[in-house]
Amino acid sequence: MKGTIGYDILSWIFNIMVDIFFREVRPRGAHRIPQEGPVIFVAAPHANQFVDPLIVMRECGRRASFIIAAKSMGERGIGTFARLLNSIPVVRPQDLAKPGKGRIQLLNRKTDPLRIIGIDTNFTQQLHVRDSIVLPKNVGQSEVVEIVSDTEIIIKREFKDLKSLELLTQNDGTLYKCMPHIEQEDVYNTVYDELNNGQCITIFPEGGSHDRAEMLPLKAGVTLMALGAMAKYPGLDVKIVPCGLNYFHPHRFRSRAVIEFGDPITISPKLVEQYKTGGTEKRAACTKLLDNIYNALKSVTVNAASYETLMVIQAARRLYKPAHRKLHISQVVDLNRRFVIGYNLFKDEPKVKELQQKVLAYNQLVKYHGLRDHQVSRMELHTSRILALLGYRILLLVIWGLLAFPGAILNLPVAIVAKIFSAKKAREALRGSTVKIAGRDVLATWKILVGFVLLPTIYGLYTLLLFITLLHTDLPLKWKFIAPAVVWILLPFISYASLRFGEIGMDVYRSLQPLYLALVDHQSTEQLRQNREKLSADITELINEFGPRAFTDFDPDNIFRIAPSPSASNNVSRSTSQFSFPKIASGFFNQRKEWMDDRNIFNWSKNASESDADDNLYFLGRSSQGNRSRSGSASDVDGGWTPDSRNRSRASSVSSSNGEGFKVESMTSLSPTVPFNENGLKQRPIFKIEDFDEAPPKQAIVG
Repeated sequence: MKGTIGYDILSWIFNIMVDIFFREVRPRGAHRIPQEGPVIFVAAPHANQFVDPLIVMRECGRRASFIIAAKSMGERGIGTFARLLNSIPVVRPQDLAKPGKGRIQLLNRKTDPLRIIGIDTNFTQQLHVRDSIVLPKNVGQSEVVEIVSDTEIIIKREFKDLKSLELLTQNDGTLYKCMPHIEQEDVYNTVYDELNNGQCITIFPEGGSHDRAEMLPLKAGVTLMALGAMAKYPGLDVKIVPCGLNYFHPHRFRSRAVIEFGDPITISPKLVEQYKTGGTEKRAACTKLLDNIYNALKSVTVNAASYETLMVIQAARRLYKPAHRKLHISQVVDLNRRFVIGYNLFKDEPKVKELQQKVLAYNQLVKYHGLRDHQVSRMELHTSRILALLGYRILLLVIWGLLAFPGAILNLPVAIVAKIFSAKKAREALRGSTVKIAGRDVLATWKILVGFVLLPTIYGLYTLLLFITLLHTDLPLKWKFIAPAVVWILLPFISYASLRFGEIGMDVYRSLQPLYLALVDHQSTEQLRQNREKLSADITELINEFGPRAFTDFDPDNIFRIAPSPSASNNVSRSTSQFSFPKIASGFFNQRKEWMDDRNIFNWSKNASESDADDNLYFLGRSSQGNRSRSGSASDVDGGWTPDSRNRSRASSVSSSNGEGFKVESMTSLSPTVPFNENGLKQRPIFKIEDFDEAPPKQAIVG
């Protein structure tokens, strides 16, 4: 009971922190989660260190124990929180790896590839059978099966990678690390017992967090947990629920995120019996289950080959969608995923290559003008209207700036310390990792932790300073105590209100650039708008041409379930073979005709889109140049601003719309979904978007 209370209290605190750090977190598919019985949540990509578990815990609707590295459990603060959340520590061999003495080399690559020779090494003291040797930058590793002497060992698998062979065949050999073999029997038994008690386990099967472009290879531990529990406790039915974590810049304050839950994977008794057989059959059972988990995770995440590819796909998605229609961020993720599938199938087609170059050129042109894609199509204004709007928005910017100023000054010290400290932690994480690119996966975690500690501290300091000041005044004694107490209570609310005012002010500020350009260089902006219209028509024509080849029942004029064609079967997992689409209800009504009503001009309003940067679905595997200069300038977020994504309860999954159908592209949603309850969700005044299921959710059966 004590553990449950601690879990719930800490969960409530973390929910508040997540609500403050992220502008919106939208769950999708949470209705698929079994409400009782043992469940293993497998989440990927692990791009946001300790924030990832918080989002899973927040949206899954069940108490879940997390598999966490024992190294992290030893860190101050994090370890305490992890224990309160009933986390299960696991010792990772890579965390215990130590530099080996001397150097190693491979003398006979062809005749004796398993024999490793040491130079000034001490293998008998540093290594044991079943330990592993790891090459620099993790380019390769192999298990030790025999220690012949201090300078000679036999490995289990030969090194075949060219980088590994290049290092090992150098005249002076290469440096290496000794990684011990760790028995995880206690960890597995703990997990088995938790599952047998009907509890939930959350695991990130990639291992540690990272900031790479694609999912890392999955580790087999999750399959051993699921199959081992069902083998140990006959009759136990463990469900595996894939969780796709899709961020719009996870390390950035007030960014957005989508967590999508896939169909539960049911493990067949046949697969469990195969696992019980042991040996090669056991490995085959684990491999089969791991493949299904990987496919399921691919169906709820966006995976592109590079950052530049993702920018092209996002721009094409925006250009293809009908004008004057906004998608919420979970639909943006779905549509991006569908475009990735189509692009991977037809990227070598001449028409696709040509259009790709046009999209890249358009992106650069929009970036040159300092605009966002959603602003380009709304630049047909008269000079008098532009001047009026420009003056009006400057006035608004001043007002919102003044309202945001108090909170900005009060919290400036915390923001500075959080930025410096998180950057330091990122550098440390990068030095200690072989898979991270820039260490950005730890930034959000440490920003939140610093804020968690410093915000109450600095508010207390402000209160103390006020109290000391009041002691030197002639106020009645009771007011010398009451006033500081009231200030201490109000400070968090003042800061949060200032934060929201600042967000609106930034939206107004971003809307000034297109007004200025339309005023001083009308000819260029008009040419840009015409180029966009032509490019949009070309993309729509291309998709209508290639769509039937990717999806057998593709129809751009209707919204219904479609299935991938055989040619796409290798790119789309079995769990994504059926799709549902947003239901667009025509909600046209008479709009206000006030001369100063600018809600639909340049897409700025209370529910304005985020900046272009926020629409760039977080994709860290980009080049350093792409990291410094965002080529995806045409990257507005299609999801409207919502004051509280938590209001859309996971349980409130059914809504209806009596509006007639609206012509929309047939590439809108990847996986089966039920409608979200949109009560309280601010929509654009012309239409509303609702999700609906065309069939009850299915479970993928493995075995």
